[in-house]
Amino acid sequence: MKIKAQIPNIITLLNLFCGCIALVFAFRLNFEYAFYFVSLGIFLDFFDGFFARLLKVQSALGLQLDSLADMVTSGVVPGTAMFFLLAHSQNPGYGFFQPDFTGSLLPFLGFIITMGSCYRLANFNVDTRQTSSFIGLPTPANALFILSLPLIVAYNEYPVVTAALSNQWVLLFITALSAYILNAEIPLFALKIKSFDLKSNLLQIVFILISLGLIIFFRFLGIPLLIIVYILMSVINNATQKD
Repeated sequence: MKIKAQIPNIITLLNLFCGCIALVFAFRLNFEYAFYFVSLGIFLDFFDGFFARLLKVQSALGLQLDSLADMVTSGVVPGTAMFFLLAHSQNPGYGFFQPDFTGSLLPFLGFIITMGSCYRLANFNVDTRQTSSFIGLPTPANALFILSLPLIVAYNEYPVVTAALSNQWVLLFITALSAYILNAEIPLFALKIKSFDLKSNLLQIVFILISLGLIIFFRFLGIPLLIIVYILMSVINNATQKD
């Protein structure tokens, strides 16, 4: 077994490890640390492919391993977060960090996000169209979107948004939309910068700058906003290219 060939796989397994830690924090209702560990896992997820290409050790095993790790970090963890958000919506006055979901099946619908993520990851492995761009929202982006929601509620910096995210119908809509947008036939531009040519990377650079501004000014609320911006910019870019 060549050590060099296993470096990307080790990074992928570290992504999985981060997802497991995030899951523990999510069940302990510490969504801030869950968010941080999912973010770290996504960071590692980016670099496993980078090192596989750099070391020229890409493999079918690495592709499958990547999706299995993402299933936990970007599939199970966001589904768990939505589970607790829906539980909280059953009785907002009970306290976000002590949700009462006794006798209700509603919170379990949050795992529709997990099922949608699973389908997307399996489809991604067999879809040859997604080599240089994405079709449907990538699971890491969706995970960050969902995991930012309990933090918006917990910090209550935007009471109107917090009230909306405490409504079960709003949360069910977000759940259904999440599962749909993961698998929708919507081409989305890739965020990877493959050259140092400004013109060919202008879209990615503009998006990164907008993202930084949204995070700085809106903190956790900036995360769902930047995902929305990402989708809108992709739709506009697709329409522009067709003309």
